[in-house]
This record gives sequence, structure tokens and C-alpha cells, in this order.
Amino acid sequence: MKFETLMLRGLFIACLTVCGLILGAMLTTDPSSMPLADAGLGAMLLAAPSSCTLVADGVICPQVDG
Repeated sequence: MKFETLMLRGLFIACLTVCGLILGAMLTTDPSSMPLADAGLGAMLLAAPSSCTLVADGVICPQVDG
């Protein structure tokens, strides 16, 4: 019973550490890493490549060779 308790405590501490690292990374992310998020939908559409046009159903993106 002592071994199982030790393993569960170790697993809990490992999970808590990983969650803390992920939360810290989310809170300290530089907001300039996503410049298009502040610009709005128009800037995102202008930055999209025009070589790939969506068909009417919007599901596939046909590639034209040549």
C-alpha cells in the first residue's frame, strides 16, 4: 500500500508541474507573436495566398499545376 501511495503522489506532483509550466507559458506569451490577430479579418484575407481558391462547398482546395 505504501508503494501505490508513493506512485500516486509522484504522478500528482508531475501532473501539477506540467500544468504549471503550461499555464506559465500561456501567461508569458509575447502578444506580438500573432500580428494578424489584431489586424482583423480583412488583413488575414489579404495575407492569404491567392493561388488556392476554395470551391463553393469550401471543403477542398484544388491545386493547379503549372
